[in-house]
Amino acid sequence: MANWFSRTPRRVEVPRLRARNENQVTTKVDLVEFTPPLPEFLGRAAYVQLTIFENLSRAISSAPTVAAKTSIGRAAELSITKHRALADEIVEAGGAPAETMEPFTGAIDEFERMTHGGDWYENLVTCYVTAGFLDDFFVRLAAGLPAEAARHIASIYATGSGEQVLAEELSAAIAANPRLASRLAMWGRRLVGDTMLVARSALHYTEDHKSDEARIEPVFTELIAAHTRRMDALGLTA
Repeated sequence: MANWFSRTPRRVEVPRLRARNENQVTTKVDLVEFTPPLPEFLGRAAYVQLTIFENLSRAISSAPTVAAKTSIGRAAELSITKHRALADEIVEAGGAPAETMEPFTGAIDEFERMTHGGDWYENLVTCYVTAGFLDDFFVRLAAGLPAEAARHIASIYATGSGEQVLAEELSAAIAANPRLASRLAMWGRRLVGDTMLVARSALHYTEDHKSDEARIEPVFTELIAAHTRRMDALGLTA
């Protein structure tokens, strides 16, 4: 299987959100034209989910209270369940999970290293931001897969991400120590660029780069808008 992560990553500029009219009707856009073949999609998505689980597991081990460990454990359980379901899809498609994930491990491991925070609070923000953004992205990307596979994958991601649990833990931490807010807001902004690079590397581009960017940009604008709502839920500026 080709390693689609082998190409040199490009710097990604985070798109600025345009002002919106509250009465404006928006149409949800997708990435159907840029969806990779099923084995590549599954290998990358499964390893991303395993990495999210690993990050949550580290957050459990360094959590300051037993209550926090228990709460984050629920989020970790949801993530490993999604990973296993995606691995089952690989088997159903005739592949071996480890072999199918292997081509994507290097770049995703590097992403994990780049987004590792300086303390428990930053690491929890990493889990919250990257898991939410990448789950949203892979749901969009799955729309271009064969119909039956797309339905299965949509049902896998519909099981939830533990986002609310993480939001509650972070909100409680910020309420207890308001000085965390500016640092965590800055950390959240830093995470977006690296997360977008991982998402963009999953796309299959055409020869018409300008046309590709014009079609991709609205999707990432919507993903950034969802990220902004997540940060707003914590009282942080995205």
